[in-house]
Amino acid sequence: MDPRSLISHTQTLLRTEPFSDHYRLGVKELGRHVGLRTPRDLLLEDRCCVTSSRGKFAVVRRCVELITGKEYAAKFLRKRRKGEDCRTDIVNEIAILEMAHFSPYVVDLHEVYETSSEMVLVMEYAAGGEIFNQCVADQDEAFTEKDVIRLIDQILQGILYLHRNNVVHLDLKPQNILLTSCNPLGDIRIVDFGLSRQVDRIKEVREILGTPEYVAPEVLNYEPISTATDMWSVGVLTYVMLTGESPFLGDTKQETFLNISQVNVDYSQEVFAGISEQAVDFIKSLLLKNPRERARAEQCLKHPWLSSLTEPEPLKDDKALKKNEGDLKASDNTEEIVLLASYTVCCPCRDTMDTELKVLRKPFTGSLAEIQPELVC
Repeated sequence: MDPRSLISHTQTLLRTEPFSDHYRLGVKELGRHVGLRTPRDLLLEDRCCVTSSRGKFAVVRRCVELITGKEYAAKFLRKRRKGEDCRTDIVNEIAILEMAHFSPYVVDLHEVYETSSEMVLVMEYAAGGEIFNQCVADQDEAFTEKDVIRLIDQILQGILYLHRNNVVHLDLKPQNILLTSCNPLGDIRIVDFGLSRQVDRIKEVREILGTPEYVAPEVLNYEPISTATDMWSVGVLTYVMLTGESPFLGDTKQETFLNISQVNVDYSQEVFAGISEQAVDFIKSLLLKNPRERARAEQCLKHPWLSSLTEPEPLKDDKALKKNEGDLKASDNTEEIVLLASYTVCCPCRDTMDTELKVLRKPFTGSLAEIQPELVC
């Protein structure tokens, strides 16, 4: 993994006093699912430093701040993994969380602790847990289509914020989308930026990143990564939330990867029983092999399917309201998001982005060094 594609500076104070002096840890880990796949489908995860809240190098646990009694989620990250120093990856994650502070749909970073062996990210606690639980629930407990419309709309707003700030998530899946509450159904929080990258206008990077069922064909083919890579994952995520099935899952990892490469998707009435044609059309606009043909986040937000929700959204929590106040101060300037790499390429997102969504924009300063293609093993 080329460190030049990572952000190396943060503003958050790294506290060095004992974490236990300020927080009481819960016993249970947060996040217990790896994905809708067989244990054999782990090839891509083995090539990533951090893949989920239950990964080999990261553990997330609920904690309580002693002085306030407020609940948070503490993510413990080992700085050395497989004999390599991965502190720069953690710093990159912190920097992206700082950048996304004013997005109401990205988890909020509270503070950071560092010891000789690990770093602890203290973040907002989303009491509703992963949306994975509803994706695989019985029909009477699963999401309704109206639920999915509202949640996908929020996910897209969070992703649009990241993309307009030149960041791609690269690991969007049900385990990385949390809910502020389950009953009533709350708002979403996008989490786990361990694989996220900053992108710029001209350069591209090629890396094997992500979770097998949700990665785009260009990742498997070791082709340039772009914001369109995230949009493929949104398509898979929408499919899973609506049907409870993983569109590309095979009996082996090779079959899963073949299904992705050939875009073998079942859009039959049997799978989408009771689901609108507009929902299927929305998914089809994203699960396209050519990244240039996929709908962008701002285009998705204008799709008729998302506009079909007539009921008002529930009142946002204090964090969302506070962040939306910050949106009013947003700059009207937007920038194009393109492919990452070591040579100039044609961008799949050359159209001027609309500014109908008032999103605070705090672009990264400075320029990235030229990134050389590199296979991560």
